[in-house]
Amino acid sequence: MRRHLNTLFVTLENAYLRKDGAAVEVRHEGQTKLRVPLHNLDGIATFGWDTTASAALMAACGEVGVALSFHSPHGKFLASTQSFTSGNILLRRSQYRAADSEPASLAIAINCVAAKIANSRQVLRRAIRDHGEKDAARSARLAVAADKLQSRISLAARCTSLDSLRGVEGDAAVFYFSAFPDLLHNAASGITMNGRSRRPPLDPVNALISFLYTLLMHDCRSALESCGLDPQCGFLHRDRPGRPSLALDLMEEFRSFLADRAALTLINRQQINMHDFEKAETGAYLLKPDSRKTILQHWQERKQTEINHHYLDERTTIGLLPHLQARLLARYLRGDMDAYPAFLSR
Repeated sequence: MRRHLNTLFVTLENAYLRKDGAAVEVRHEGQTKLRVPLHNLDGIATFGWDTTASAALMAACGEVGVALSFHSPHGKFLASTQSFTSGNILLRRSQYRAADSEPASLAIAINCVAAKIANSRQVLRRAIRDHGEKDAARSARLAVAADKLQSRISLAARCTSLDSLRGVEGDAAVFYFSAFPDLLHNAASGITMNGRSRRPPLDPVNALISFLYTLLMHDCRSALESCGLDPQCGFLHRDRPGRPSLALDLMEEFRSFLADRAALTLINRQQINMHDFEKAETGAYLLKPDSRKTILQHWQERKQTEINHHYLDERTTIGLLPHLQARLLARYLRGDMDAYPAFLSR
């Protein structure tokens, strides 16, 4: 029996989170807005400059393994709380040894990057299959991009250094996002994209994708912590103070399958339109608070969807995929597997 544990997203400004018995209580302007038992959660993510939490709640979250993280209203990661690390020291030593060895890091990173490119290609091929008959020119452009991604999968497998692998991954990302506008087949007026822009996001699509990537990073970081791995020590993404490098590594496999497809669904169903964004003086597009609630609801619903895991050949919910992959990575680092089987979508 599997139980899919949820993440509690708090988007209220000036919210205060406190421990109430064995539950988390969300208070706003002196009133209780929500009360959820901690054993029903695997994570709490807040979005607001003035959101606070009691020390008692932080301690309780650490004791039961609930990840508590704080973000800006627009999704930028600010901080997280954790208790004493209870992970297996032998596993972490194996992780650190692999991270210090370029051949060992490369063996893991190649599989992550190849899976990322393959999953991105699958998004393009899915669009061709579902909507190809409606627009031949659009389908032709997507097919060209898909072929370029296929060639990059082969190149990634032959890389002999992390730097060359990062170059292949960067090329694939350029090809993929140059084709992304052709995936917007039913977008509301004004919803456009001109390449990938991050800091700041220069169009509504980039703003939406960046917000979804923040949610995905929270899930990946929680998954790694839950199985004893250090989310700061990565293989493809190198060490940098404050950067969860291994969480970013794990994210690569899921960016297109989880986040990009969620963005496309919201846009093509016109659940998101220009009214959901505001443009700052800097030119950055920012999501409005009510719009973030719509996205969070869709994100949670998507995580409940069941699929068949390609490697385990078992049914699981999408939301558990980061946890399954984190455990497979841990098994590989312990020496129980010959290679790390990165996630591949179908």
